[in-house]
Amino acid sequence: MSGFAIVGGGAWGTALGCLYARAGHAPRILARDGETVAAINQTRRNPRYLPDTPLPEGLSATTDSAAALAGAHTILFVVPAQSLRSVAASLAPHVGADAVAILCSKGIERDTGRFATAILEAELPGRRLAVLSGPSFAADVARSLPTAVTVAAAQAETADATARLLSTDTFRCYASADMRGVEAGGSLKNVLALAAGAVAGRGLGASAQAAIVTRGFVELRRLGAALGGQPETLMGLSGLGDLVLTCSSAQSRNFAYGMALGRGDDRTGLKLAEGVFTAEIAARLAKTHGIDAPIIATVAAILAGKLDMDAAIEALLARPLKRETV
Repeated sequence: MSGFAIVGGGAWGTALGCLYARAGHAPRILARDGETVAAINQTRRNPRYLPDTPLPEGLSATTDSAAALAGAHTILFVVPAQSLRSVAASLAPHVGADAVAILCSKGIERDTGRFATAILEAELPGRRLAVLSGPSFAADVARSLPTAVTVAAAQAETADATARLLSTDTFRCYASADMRGVEAGGSLKNVLALAAGAVAGRGLGASAQAAIVTRGFVELRRLGAALGGQPETLMGLSGLGDLVLTCSSAQSRNFAYGMALGRGDDRTGLKLAEGVFTAEIAARLAKTHGIDAPIIATVAAILAGKLDMDAAIEALLARPLKRETV
């Protein structure tokens, strides 16, 4: 059995499967969709999520939880934050006591306001945990294009070992002991990518785009620090780096969703954008911690139907003038 298991057969899970198959780990993907599993195994494609990417030999998929996780010492959780709790709970009996569970998705549980690592701690007690995050598009990783990310764990030694394990010739992992900072950056940038996409979709120009990303990063840094993240982490790959990438291309689901929002398009049927779920809780956390986060609050209000785009733009431009730095 493979020592690597990947929970989630979407684009990112499949891309990581490609990465570690080429590195010789023979990873096994656990997916819920039987058609996707059959396609991966029989045609070496994932037609739903990465249709243009041929999948390497050594990568396999299954819908059988026990088979996927049998003997796995490294389990990559690549499922949406809002379904992570139920998935982790169902898999707990199959996760070995010595396995390391690595969170590879980004978000905050909407109902509880808990970060995803806290969910894994609750559902997989006693297991070693790590989180992987940073500027990375699935299509790039699947094609073995150069990528750098952060891998964090509560213990520095675990972070170092996990970063070495997950690094390949084209996928460079930097170790960190700041799990909260890595998670905060990865979660909050999704909300700001919605804002950046809305600016682009509204045709407000490159200058406005630069302003929304820059001022958005101020909010990410302040709120991320209030939530327990270290400033150095938020300035690094999993904070600023991920924000820059996600706010610059329609390859980002959050940016693409924001563009549709800005254009006033029907968003029914668009691919899942985690920032849509995170915006409300991020705005609530900012208010709870006394953090001024007008962009995050505005995105949450638009998504809740409390504010339209024109009123949102007017409100942001009408904010009191102040110094950029104290």
